[in-house]
Amino acid sequence: MRGAALRAPATLGDTSRWAGRPVEAAEAAAELEFLANEMATNPRYAPEVNPAVGQQLEFARREMREFLGVAPSAAPDLVIAGLRRAASALRAGSRAGAEAALSGPAFAYGPSATLGRLASMPRLPRVAEAAGGVAAEMDRLERRR
Repeated sequence: MRGAALRAPATLGDTSRWAGRPVEAAEAAAELEFLANEMATNPRYAPEVNPAVGQQLEFARREMREFLGVAPSAAPDLVIAGLRRAASALRAGSRAGAEAALSGPAFAYGPSATLGRLASMPRLPRVAEAAGGVAAEMDRLERRR
């Protein structure tokens, strides 16, 4: 959790840097999904997180999900697992494996379109805003301990 939050400005601060790099885009999207979920549910962090940061992360997750075509009601664990499996398959050179990882109701645009979106990631302003916010919040929480 700590590492993902502190890496967020580099990973999520300008998602357009992942255009043409679907492996990295899938990993970044999975990391955002992880951060949004953990900041809201992790018993170590959730009670102490500034509500504004939680809201930033939720807006960022919605923006990313809308861009990728992830169903709003999809369980975070399913989304994270699908994106991570897709990244792993792409890294191994298996487009079929990546498409299999992105099939199912969580990925409403379908696997081919989702892969296309991952390959053409634009800058997502809400994601960029949340990236800075979550890193600053983690720094604040760590200093309090």
